[in-house]
This record gives sequence, C-alpha cells and structure tokens, in this order.
Amino acid sequence: MDKKKSQDRQVVYAFIDSQNLNLGVRNDIRTADGKHFRYKGWNLDFGKFYEYLRSDLHVQKAFIFIGYMPDNQELYDALKQDGFELIYKPILEILNKEATDIKIKGNIDAEMVLHAMINYQKYDKAIIVSGDGDFFCLEEYLEQNGKLGKIIVPNKWNYSSLIEKYSSYFITMSDLRKKLSYTRKKQTDRPKKEALKETASEPSESVVAGDGKGPKYFGM
Repeated sequence: MDKKKSQDRQVVYAFIDSQNLNLGVRNDIRTADGKHFRYKGWNLDFGKFYEYLRSDLHVQKAFIFIGYMPDNQELYDALKQDGFELIYKPILEILNKEATDIKIKGNIDAEMVLHAMINYQKYDKAIIVSGDGDFFCLEEYLEQNGKLGKIIVPNKWNYSSLIEKYSSYFITMSDLRKKLSYTRKKQTDRPKKEALKETASEPSESVVAGDGKGPKYFGM
C-alpha cells in the first residue's frame, strides 16, 4: 500500500494547550543581562493555525483547552467559527496575601489528558500542542502505542526538559511564524484574531534550547 495514501486515511486529532501556545508564541525572551532579545514574541493567527493543522497535518478535529472567562465570549465564538472544538475549564480568582491583587488561574492539564484518553479509540495519531512537561506521561503512552503524531512546541527557546526525549516529533512554532502570524487588516477584525487573554498557570520545569540561556519558566 502506498505510504502517503495510508497516512491520508489515518484519523488525526490535535489537543491544544491554549495557554502554553499563546504565551509561548507571544512572550519575548531576553538574554540573561536583559539587554537583547533572544526571541521576539508575535501574534498567532488562530484561523491560519487551524488551516495549517488541517492542510499540512491532516487533522480532522482540533480541540483547544482554555479557561472560561465571560468577557472572552467573542473570542470563543471566533475560535469556534475557525473550526476549533473548545473545552472549557472554569477559572479561579485567587487573592494574594495582601488582598490587593487578583490572580486568574485556569490550568487545563487534567482536562487535556482526560479528553485525549476519552477520544483514544477514535484517532490513529494525536498531535499535542504544548511544551509543558505535565503532558510527558500522555506523550509517553501515545508513543509506546504508536499514536504520537507530532508535538508542536510553542517556543523552541523554552520548553520542558521532560519532553526533550521526544524531540524527533517536534514542530516548532517559530519555524511557522511567517506562515501563521497575524496581520491586522481592519479594526472590526480585532476581536477574532488578537491574542488570547491568558489565565495564569503553574510554572513548569523547562529547558532552553540552543546555548542554554534564557528564562526558566512559562507563565506570568
């Protein structure tokens, strides 16, 4: 059987950590002295990203996991219109000790692993979009069972050292910047394409690729 035809017939699902993707692409990374950019953040066009998943990686379903905030409803509607299937996690508002600042928390790790397993019998290959080491156990299980397709790493300068084991599966978003970056055309298009309003996540142990310099953690 022709290998390409065999691959085309495979059912491919994508599981997307929206927080890790958004912050990994968007946040700047500076050198240790803070004087220079090692990486300059950019805005991802989620519509273009969905089309890339469909056309280049043959994804039939793309699940995006995201903390739910009522003020973001217009954004959620736009992501659905692009073709993503949204899985929400209720957020928590956490006051600091002085009760002067509120931190928004909406970690989606458990939901993403759960839905990857709920849908396990429905796909032949899974694409994991995250550089978070919390998904190492999922990626390990998928790889052992021949179901790990690709790992899309949001930032090649900052990802968990745990998933370095699967670097042969990596696709890095920085290599797709020219193809997937958002260019604002008009003001009315802004709610659909601007970067996700992130919720805070727990920092993960990470490795900085290349010469080993740069920030250690994801998040804010």
